[in-house]
Amino acid sequence: MRSRSSRVGDIFRSVMLGIIEGLTEFLPISSTGHMVLAMPWLGIDPEEPLWKAFLYFVQIGAILAVVIYFGRSLMRQLLMRPTRELGRHVATKVVVGVFPGAVAGLLLDDLMESYLEWELPVAIALIVGGVAMWWIEKKYRKAAGPTIEEMSLRQAFLIGACQCIAIIPGTSRSMATIMGGLMVGLPAATAAQFSFYLAIPTLLGAGVLRVAKHPESLRGENLSIMLVGFFVSFLVAWIAVAGFMRYIQARSLAPFALYRILLGSVVLIYWLTR
Repeated sequence: MRSRSSRVGDIFRSVMLGIIEGLTEFLPISSTGHMVLAMPWLGIDPEEPLWKAFLYFVQIGAILAVVIYFGRSLMRQLLMRPTRELGRHVATKVVVGVFPGAVAGLLLDDLMESYLEWELPVAIALIVGGVAMWWIEKKYRKAAGPTIEEMSLRQAFLIGACQCIAIIPGTSRSMATIMGGLMVGLPAATAAQFSFYLAIPTLLGAGVLRVAKHPESLRGENLSIMLVGFFVSFLVAWIAVAGFMRYIQARSLAPFALYRILLGSVVLIYWLTR
């Protein structure tokens, strides 16, 4: 049984991590990387089962924000009557896009949980990802291209394959899939929308899997800590998704690339001099 002060402290940590998750999950700056970096500063032991599960459970709250934000268009696309060309249906494209990441996640989940949630890999991934994002956008971004309805299964699969890279904390699932979308010929807004669609089953599956591995995280006092983070993440993510979709219509992702490089450099210097 936690003391009252300990419980209040845990709720505060839950709120802070929920804000970080909501702000960073769908921006190309890595939510997991930010969470890994923030936990020590908040006095959280990342090896504690509660917080291991929390890291992924709050992603479900962020996903709920995507479902609601895109609700009307998503339902229209999902309920569209399948034609003889089943590959044109958005559900087929999402399934094809999710497949590579789902296989990689199941095979490497234990490795990711045990070894990759460290500061050094996060710092390196932030820097490398920032440089890659700047170069890819400069080379491949274009104003027009296919919509989600018009994109091919090959494009969906290749974007899903890019998502596998995001298993490394600090890479950013959003960055990997949006950049993958640009590289296969999608305009930035379409790439971002399909990235968010892929996030729904991907992050939902990851969250359920991690909570199933740590069922004690949803019992007793732990449940309230998890739910606070869930709802904070949902509210902040809703605002972040709406703002990002407006931003990406006509503006460059270079500021996000610069932010990644600067943050990664600070973390790397701190790690080397600690």
